[in-house]
Amino acid sequence: MTAEAFEEIAETFALLDDWEDRYRHVIELGKAMPPLPEALRVPAAKVDGCASQVWIVPAIAGRGPAARFDFRGESDAMIVRGLVAILHALYAGRTVAEVLAVDAAGALGRLGLSEHLSAQRSNGLRAMVERIRRLAAEAAAA
Repeated sequence: MTAEAFEEIAETFALLDDWEDRYRHVIELGKAMPPLPEALRVPAAKVDGCASQVWIVPAIAGRGPAARFDFRGESDAMIVRGLVAILHALYAGRTVAEVLAVDAAGALGRLGLSEHLSAQRSNGLRAMVERIRRLAAEAAAA
């Protein structure tokens, strides 16, 4: 998956007129993700700051800033699972240096999520972005 996947999501969101349709689309994106094996749902992979349970497991190929970033993720909440899918579309396939350069707030703002997510969900989304950035920064420094 590459940044083009995020562009497709943004284009689909632009075509959907009301938030209920967008909300359903987010849930469908989450349902399309492969499930995270139970063995990977460990405390070290859990994202702190989310009301729901969320796990993000990095899969980084290579070393240093040119390493390719990917991750697997899961949540026990359908809408959050969809948010994980959106973040996967935004970040997967980039180098860790590119991950660190992504303006997540700007990209996600294009989807209009912030106006429609609860404060808890918005905080959880920020926590997921922070975890992804931390994983990329650790990989870039390796």
